[in-house]
Amino acid sequence: MNWEQIQGNWKQATGKAKEQWGKLTDDDLDVVAGRREQLAGKIQERYGVLKEEAERQLADWQRQASDAWFVKDDKDKSVG
Repeated sequence: MNWEQIQGNWKQATGKAKEQWGKLTDDDLDVVAGRREQLAGKIQERYGVLKEEAERQLADWQRQASDAWFVKDDKDKSVG
């Protein structure tokens, strides 16, 4: 999944991010607001890893991302 899709569904992606990186706080994820570089920086900060390791973890997480992560709300679609 490309990053723009994750960023566009950031509120829903935060749950998966917290599963992956439990040390990230809600405030951290609010500050990140879907920006990949910001998320890598927060991973570095909270886990004490090098930038390369944070980027590797982030790339692995992004590869796991799927449409199933994002709830489709059919109620918003009006019928005829």
